[in-house]
Amino acid sequence: MNNQNVIFYQFNSFYKIIKELEADLNLNILQVLNDDELTEKTKNFDNYVVISNINQNFSNQLKIDNYPINIFKFIEKLNLTLLKNTFNEQSKIIIKNYLLDLNSREIKLDNKNLKLTEKEIQTILYLSKSKKPSNIDELQKKVWGYHSKLETHTVETHIYRLRKKFLNTFNDQNFIMSYKHGYQIN
Repeated sequence: MNNQNVIFYQFNSFYKIIKELEADLNLNILQVLNDDELTEKTKNFDNYVVISNINQNFSNQLKIDNYPINIFKFIEKLNLTLLKNTFNEQSKIIIKNYLLDLNSREIKLDNKNLKLTEKEIQTILYLSKSKKPSNIDELQKKVWGYHSKLETHTVETHIYRLRKKFLNTFNDQNFIMSYKHGYQIN
């Protein structure tokens, strides 16, 4: 299922037109008719745009009030708005007390910043989403894409270096916890 959601708020005529193009646009097109329904829908979505011809204080709103509208210009505006939303969302991922910015590849705490590699980011994201400790085999498959039974110390080396970076920059030796059955970020 597509994770880009376009919500038409009290804009039935335009909703019907765009709904016919839903599959071609590769978007999830929804309609809401009141404020309560809008609040309920948007709290379940990360990436959405509210389309309306009413001037409201919705976050992520795209107001359409000039008619007729060129469909190609509308789709261009819509895509730019969705890209901007994605960019903004990726710059404020909270993990523990830290703020992870995927766009700048940094993790921040107070006034301290730590530059991260792509694998470090993938490791942090995976471990932070895991409900239980992740063992080395699981991390090899899910983060590194290894499907081999060969003995490798790639995961241990990366975890060791990442923990050392957190200790040196933030004086945090408990960011990634080591357990009997693997690693985890609590």
